[in-house]
Amino acid sequence: MEHNEFLITDAVAGYRLDKAVTLLCSDLSRNNAQQLIDSGNILVNGSVTSKKYTVSVGEIITVELPEPTNLSVEPENIPLDIVYEDEHLLVVNKPKGMVVHPAAGNYNGTLVNALLYHCGDSLSGINGVIRPGIVHRIDKDTSGLLVVAKNDVAHNGLAEQIKEHSFTRVYNTVVVGNIKDDFGTVDAPIGRHPKDRKKQAVTEKNSKNAVTHFEVLERFNGFTFLKVKLETGRTHQIRVHMAYRGNPVAGDIVYGNPKNTYGLQGQCLNASTIGFIHPVTGEYLEFTTELPDYFKDFLRRIS
Repeated sequence: MEHNEFLITDAVAGYRLDKAVTLLCSDLSRNNAQQLIDSGNILVNGSVTSKKYTVSVGEIITVELPEPTNLSVEPENIPLDIVYEDEHLLVVNKPKGMVVHPAAGNYNGTLVNALLYHCGDSLSGINGVIRPGIVHRIDKDTSGLLVVAKNDVAHNGLAEQIKEHSFTRVYNTVVVGNIKDDFGTVDAPIGRHPKDRKKQAVTEKNSKNAVTHFEVLERFNGFTFLKVKLETGRTHQIRVHMAYRGNPVAGDIVYGNPKNTYGLQGQCLNASTIGFIHPVTGEYLEFTTELPDYFKDFLRRIS
């Protein structure tokens, strides 16, 4: 059982207990919080109370998180597009539509299932059973390059570069609207959406700094083809930042217009280049992939 205690401050005071808990424990959904409250795993000043209880400054919330259920992820013979591989790491070109790692209700057909088949036990264990080898992620409907660690030394070295913002990540995307400036930067903090916890948003509350640089590659009638470089790596960063400036990624039904997909199955976004210092050899490695067919087809349609 994991024990956590939180002191209620002005930032959380005035919220219902279930909502306050989700703000304090970012990994918990509101439904999870409500279940824990009902089961007596969440206390206010040592006492069980209702999920509708309004918390006040100075109160102590205790959250007891039960041990997770033991899970197993099975290897699956799923073809992988491997761009580079050595004894310490590999770089994979993930197709659009593939989930990176298993999650509730989705324990097969993922990149991790494929990696377990390809690598066997040769994957770092830092992220546990569900995410072996996974150092960073891209969304299900984002295609492109990912680096995977085969051991903990490689994992730690790569993770440190990501933390220090020295890990190169360049994307190609098509956004809605015509961007006039040839270059631009979006510098706006990103945190969980205040009303929909499945989404992220530009917000000053419970957020982290986020910086996205972009360059216009080509303009079309109603669309702009961009090269985007991440300075930071927040969840959904490109999608959130481009929607924030009024140019949502084409096909993005979460941050764009859900009624207009432009014939795309998910967002038109490809992780085209990654670069990093090899955590064991010290050599700088950089890899670039061609645009996938769905992306090139969309460019042809809007040209």
